Amino acid sequence: MSGKSVFKGLLALSPIAVLLTVYLGGSLLVGDFYRIPITVAFLIASFYAVAVSRGESLAKKIDSFSEGAANSRVMLMVWIFVLAGVFASVAKSMGAVEATVNFTLHLVPPEFLPAGIFIATCFISMSIGTSVGSIVALTPVVTALAAQTGSSVAWFVGIVVGGAFFGDNLSFISDTTIAATQTQGCSMRSKFRANFRLVLPAALAALLLYLFNGVDIQTSAPAMAADDFVKIIPYVLVIVAALYGMNVLLVLVIGVFAAAVIGLAYGSFNVLGLFESCGSGIAGMSDLVMVTMLAGGLLEIIRINGGIDFMICLITTRINSARVAEAAIVLLTVLANVCTANNTIAILTVGGISRDIARKFNISSRRSASLLDTSSCFVQGLLPYGAQLLMASGLAKISPLQIIPHLYYPMCVGVILVISILFRKRNKK
Repeated sequence: MSGKSVFKGLLALSPIAVLLTVYLGGSLLVGDFYRIPITVAFLIASFYAVAVSRGESLAKKIDSFSEGAANSRVMLMVWIFVLAGVFASVAKSMGAVEATVNFTLHLVPPEFLPAGIFIATCFISMSIGTSVGSIVALTPVVTALAAQTGSSVAWFVGIVVGGAFFGDNLSFISDTTIAATQTQGCSMRSKFRANFRLVLPAALAALLLYLFNGVDIQTSAPAMAADDFVKIIPYVLVIVAALYGMNVLLVLVIGVFAAAVIGLAYGSFNVLGLFESCGSGIAGMSDLVMVTMLAGGLLEIIRINGGIDFMICLITTRINSARVAEAAIVLLTVLANVCTANNTIAILTVGGISRDIARKFNISSRRSASLLDTSSCFVQGLLPYGAQLLMASGLAKISPLQIIPHLYYPMCVGVILVISILFRKRNKK
């Protein structure tokens, strides 16, 4: 690879470095780790990406950026963010969150809340096959639970995010599972078995941490009013609808409608109050919408300039053994995920080259599919500008950086993934 090619590749990837430098480094420089808004970091990185993009007119660069910002994948996330904001706001206004918290505290002893939340999220996300749907359904509830028990909101939200990725990684209907198995040419069953051996130790380690840390939680269950059982219906409907495999947008519409009807029936708000609550929910998601669109444009500029192709070429030229080949598959997936902020797109981007690497070094297709899916969920779970952390932080009204230190499960998965590569066994043909 020539020096000119290396320079062009590094220049294409440099907007990611600018983004992380502004967001993380800038926060450290001002002495407050959470002060720099992620919208500002993305805006600066986007201006930089357009400025350093070469070979096209400014108008063409802006068109390319706009196409990335408004593609179908980005707009779907925008709709989810908007409807999630409306549902969270209306449900809170009509008392659904408070009623659900009261019911949960009656059902689960306080010391088992963290472990119970993790198990419930794992089950729900594995059933519905989407981490975003699980986070939308449970984040408002655990945020209120944290306040009720005097626990850290970031810690409780981190439990939900971790459990959501457990199911996303293992579910047979998850888009990451489908992408990994299709690109590697293996069955879902064999990939599930290989995956399960990787993530089970991580899940058990995280569960033990939650059991140990939950012993200090002390709170009494508030008395439940007669109408509390009616007010929890919106959350029950959302979870049940998701478990039945409904589209996440339809699930949210059902939740909003149920919360609105119950709120009006019980006098929690009038029609004007309902509209004000909807508007407040949409306004609360404005930062997430802006970040999502800026991210789509920024990452499209990186792709057009050859940043991802350069990364793939650089890594694949240095493979000389099966162990290095497995590490390369993981590294390719991680870097593609950082550059696309979407674990499914990352798998599709590097799936073909990963399959070729696996065949060349006698790595089974189920193993390469497992490495792709597990590493993509691992890095997506820790990405502050990924849809999952943006959604969780938006609903909980905290910074994504506050959640990351509490993501025990994704961190455990990363450790297990490295160990499995370092101590891999030779595959039999």
